[in-house]
This record gives sequence, structure tokens and C-alpha cells, in this order.
Amino acid sequence: MRRIASFSVDHDYIVPGIYLSRVDGDVATYDLRTRVPNTGDLMDNATMHSVEHMFATMIRNGELGENVIYFGPMGCQTGFYLLMRDADHEKVLREIERVLEAIIAYDGEIFGKSRKECGNYINLDLELAKAECRRYLKAVKGYPVSGLAYPKGEER
Repeated sequence: MRRIASFSVDHDYIVPGIYLSRVDGDVATYDLRTRVPNTGDLMDNATMHSVEHMFATMIRNGELGENVIYFGPMGCQTGFYLLMRDADHEKVLREIERVLEAIIAYDGEIFGKSRKECGNYINLDLELAKAECRRYLKAVKGYPVSGLAYPKGEER
């Protein structure tokens, strides 16, 4: 079998940040890495699920919403993937910041928190989403386009 691109990245050097994982035609896949891989510091399911509901809804309702293809958690519990069409990297970085700030400031019910809208609606917690977004925003506030490449060999 051919090795997929995400397995070719050395996870020993990834730190919280935003990385351009791949570009397929007009679709850019961003790796929104909220945690350091392979350290045991993982998001629990309720945190991932809650951030997913909030972030996906807010980014799809923002300035770049028509360009969003997908937002969802990584199975390894260390971040999220954001797929964007016709991505202007600078605009995407600023929109990620805006969404994180909006989640932190939000005071209401989690979007899609009902039995009819979600397959596990009882596993949602706004405070967990806010805590994860606060933590991540500290790592990516003002993130530069030049930082989108995965680190290679630098020590943590």
C-alpha cells in the first residue's frame, strides 16, 4: 500500500499550531494541532465533540463559510482538520482566530445540542469547548503564514 501523506510527517516535532497538511487542486487541508502528539495529553471525546459543534457552525457562518468543506477532529485526539476551497492562507488564519475568540465569548446553548440534531447530544459541554479554544488561541494568536510548514527536526 502507498503511505498516506499524514503518516509521512514526523510527529515527534509537532507542537500546537496550524499546519498546511496538503493541497489537492483548489482544496487546502489545515492541521489545527491543539496538543503535542504522543505525550498522553489528549482531548477527551466531550472536548473534541464540543469544539467540533461550535467551530464547524461558527466558521460556516463566517466570512469564509462558503469555502468550508469540512471541519472535524483527528482520531488521535490531538487536533482537528479544516478543509477549505480556494484558500487564502492569511484570511484562513485570521478566521481561525476569530472563530476561537467567538467560541470563548459565546454564552448560549451549544449548536446542535439536541437529540434530533446529534447522535450523542448529551456528550457536549460548552465550558470544555471554551477551555480548549482558550488554550489553543494562546498558541496560534497572530500565527504567520510562514509557520504553516510542519517542523522538521527542531527540538521541542
